[in-house]
Amino acid sequence: MGTKRILIVDDHPLFREGLKAILRRDAGLVIAGEAGGAAEAVRLARACAPDVVLLDISLPDRSGIHLARDLRARHPDLRILMVSMHTKVDYIVEAVKAGANGYVTKDAAAERLLEALAQVGDGGFYLDPAISQEVSRELLLGAQKREAAPANAYDSLTAREREVMRMVVEGLTTKEVADALAISVKTAEHHRCNLMKKLGLQNSVELVRFASRLGLID
Repeated sequence: MGTKRILIVDDHPLFREGLKAILRRDAGLVIAGEAGGAAEAVRLARACAPDVVLLDISLPDRSGIHLARDLRARHPDLRILMVSMHTKVDYIVEAVKAGANGYVTKDAAAERLLEALAQVGDGGFYLDPAISQEVSRELLLGAQKREAAPANAYDSLTAREREVMRMVVEGLTTKEVADALAISVKTAEHHRCNLMKKLGLQNSVELVRFASRLGLID
């Protein structure tokens, strides 16, 4: 694994001491710093340049899940291992979606924490075996729902809205759409606004991407 610099983020001083004692068992792990809250963690992540952050979910000034998302945006190469007492699938799935590279419960054995650090530090992903099967199932179901969502949204469009969508995707202006369908520009714009609202899209670029995902265009 090589030497890895570790930043500990947890609001309980005694637990941080316990983590440091475990980390000192591995000569390849260097404690870069420790923080009791999110704001301090953001500062230390910039100042100490850690390789891995050990991060709790429950922090006094901000959720660790939100902090993980922030750290991932600020430091794309930073590895994040959540160490939390929360075992509910919802918490874990949200942490993974926020950018966490691993998740270990606080009641896990010291050896499991070191194993997780080794895997995450080397660019891998680690889920506590006690929760991994349930979490994997939830993540898979979520992915399937996201895949189904575009088709379901498209099915909600009327025949005329689908016509307008096809023309907009092909690059026609609102006036050109109106002329092609023999309707007023105001009516064409109304159909365009309606279909964008139904699909939850903001502009033509997003509409083109949506159509591509559905296979309506190359």
